[in-house]
Amino acid sequence: MRPFSRFYFAPLFAVLLLPGCRLENHTPTIDVLGSYFPAWMACIVAGLVLALITRQLLIGFKLDSHLRPAALVYLCLTIMFTLAVWLIFFKN
Repeated sequence: MRPFSRFYFAPLFAVLLLPGCRLENHTPTIDVLGSYFPAWMACIVAGLVLALITRQLLIGFKLDSHLRPAALVYLCLTIMFTLAVWLIFFKN
């Protein structure tokens, strides 16, 4: 009986990684003045802008002082808005 070698498992790992490979690449892009930008960049900018607007609203309603830790709250708001914009506009 031959001892196990690390090369016996290489085909197994290749089979597990192949479903992620596709011939066609449908990455969402946005045309801005003739240049194509990845859609995730626009989603991050939109999420950041929405988080800043939410921050201003919270300051206006005097709720900002109740949010602790504030940096973590605004980071989570930015991530939430970024993912929401992605799902709304680029879910296909």
